[in-house]
Amino acid sequence: MAQVELPPGHTARPIDPATDLPAVQDLVHTCERALDGTATTDAGALAAVFARPGLDPATDTLLVHAPDGRLAGWAWTDRRTDADVHPDHRGRGIGTALLRWIEQRARERGTAELAQVVPDRDTAATGLLHAHGFRPAVTSWLLAIDLDDLPEQLPPALEGITVRPFRAGDPADEQATHRLIEDAFDEWQQRRKDFDEWAAHTVRRPSFAADRSPLAFAANGQLVGAALALDLPDTGEGYVENVAVHGGHRHRGIARHLLRHTFHACRAAGLRSCTLWTHSGTGALDLYLKAGMTVRHSSTVLKKTLQ
Repeated sequence: MAQVELPPGHTARPIDPATDLPAVQDLVHTCERALDGTATTDAGALAAVFARPGLDPATDTLLVHAPDGRLAGWAWTDRRTDADVHPDHRGRGIGTALLRWIEQRARERGTAELAQVVPDRDTAATGLLHAHGFRPAVTSWLLAIDLDDLPEQLPPALEGITVRPFRAGDPADEQATHRLIEDAFDEWQQRRKDFDEWAAHTVRRPSFAADRSPLAFAANGQLVGAALALDLPDTGEGYVENVAVHGGHRHRGIARHLLRHTFHACRAAGLRSCTLWTHSGTGALDLYLKAGMTVRHSSTVLKKTLQ
């Protein structure tokens, strides 16, 4: 079993998803605010981490408490990995200890490669990972659009395409959207998500905003495009989790059309802006720039091959 070597007085134990989620979310929010001034990770995103297929919270997660009992850090490892150290507890070697635990546990699991997403503006974390043999793989960008700049009216309908909101809880919409998105993402993602894992990150997530998630249908009723949005009220912004268009219906403006529907729905909900993440593996950056979005900041996926 992987061991973690912590500073004197610090303790470590696995995460209990049933009871520790609020404390972990508070830690993550504190780290996000220290870096960006705002917190964006919702409880549904963390719950989906703990429910990842193949991840056992009893062996693949870790909480670190300081001598005074305060939560000082956390980590998890699966096909991907992540870790955070509370800003008040940095500079004490906790991050290095968590990284060593991650690598040891990954080797126990037989993981061939570790991957972690690190904001480029987090120079301390980037430097730590570089020092431990991690190297850049792909770049991710957070894009945003000011909703006050939108035209008042939605763009005209596309020929042969109808658009309506996602029907929350409708199994037909859920299954069709899952197939569409996973088929589209097969071109660049490392593995295909089964329905339950995908749904936990999207349509079954408590923050899923069906009314801001338009679906596009061809004349024969085939689902050919989807934009799935989340409601993250603490940010004051809209957020798009997924955008996908069927391979046979691309280059018709469907993705941009769906984004406009989402942007208008977010503005109608009183939001000031809308954001989304994309990365260099998708080739979609130009699409979002042409839709009027701009890059707010970037992150890098750092990877390390384990011997």
